[in-house]
Amino acid sequence: MSEHAAGLDLSACLPDGAVLTIAPGRRELVPTGVAMAIPVGYEGQVRPRSGLALHRGVLVANAPGTIDADYRGEIQVILLNLGAEPLEVRHGDRIAQLVLAPVALLEPSEVEVLPPAERGEGGFGSTGVG
Repeated sequence: MSEHAAGLDLSACLPDGAVLTIAPGRRELVPTGVAMAIPVGYEGQVRPRSGLALHRGVLVANAPGTIDADYRGEIQVILLNLGAEPLEVRHGDRIAQLVLAPVALLEPSEVEVLPPAERGEGGFGSTGVG
């Protein structure tokens, strides 16, 4: 919606007059009517819209959702309503944003031992809480 926005708006693509209601605590798959060919070496990242998150408590359930370069189907968005009120989604409502980002394409290899690191096997909270 602005000249230097990093993301492309994704809008709901619903039949005329249809309303998709997402109850508090529920999630729904929302079609966008958009398909694209993402270049190899990039991914599409589906992200929440900050206004929906702040004002309505609505997030993208698997944010950021990844769209692989070899996917050719319709982009659909899993919206999760963490707000207190039902969310009504109508055709054309902006529901998420799509950012294209480069990815490193690697060939995994199995090893017997990993190289040492200062953190080691320390997991959640091992570097401090907060």
